[in-house]
Amino acid sequence: MQEIDQKRLHQQLDFILEIDKEKNVFRQTHLSGGGRAENDAEHAWHMAVMMALLAEYADDDFDLARGMLMCLIHDIVEIDAGDTYAYDEKAKQTQNDREERAADRIFGLLPEDQGAKLRALFEEFDAGVTPEARFARAMDNLQPVLLNNSNGGGDWRRHHVRRDQIEKRQIGTKRGSVSLYNLVEAIIDKNVAEGNIAPAAEAAASGQHDGKGDADGIA
Repeated sequence: MQEIDQKRLHQQLDFILEIDKEKNVFRQTHLSGGGRAENDAEHAWHMAVMMALLAEYADDDFDLARGMLMCLIHDIVEIDAGDTYAYDEKAKQTQNDREERAADRIFGLLPEDQGAKLRALFEEFDAGVTPEARFARAMDNLQPVLLNNSNGGGDWRRHHVRRDQIEKRQIGTKRGSVSLYNLVEAIIDKNVAEGNIAPAAEAAASGQHDGKGDADGIA
């Protein structure tokens, strides 16, 4: 029987209990079909399952286990940093600093080797360069689109989100999967037509539709 390193075990258990707090970080996106806002832990779990199921649509081969772990830990820093809404430009100005400080503290709870491994995965996801990170970020972008579409676009309407804002964010989806990006475009078309998503800023300013779906008279 392997002798247990008590210090190492307690560091691991401290981290495990600390990340339980992720369940208390609520996002702007609501659960499918309506209801309450989802929390970060639910979002991360959903992303990981999506990655396993949708891996065949990735544009590049990737390590599924590595990508799923990346999904599961990518928002842990929000325990300290809080959730930054995708379309809150003011909050995004301080996001990197807040999340870096959080990463120092939270991953620092682990034994050095494990802390370094998870911190590297967190930074890899953030950089979005590797095949795993590109597809993980595609999942991060696609998941709230699916939820928003399922609940009648309520979150998009509540925040007055425009087509161009969503499409700018979905560039990251295209880097991981053109097929899933095309799915997102179809969902955007549908929700612009239904009035759940405002037309692009340029189209709204000119009083014209944006040419990618009937904007249902929204100016």
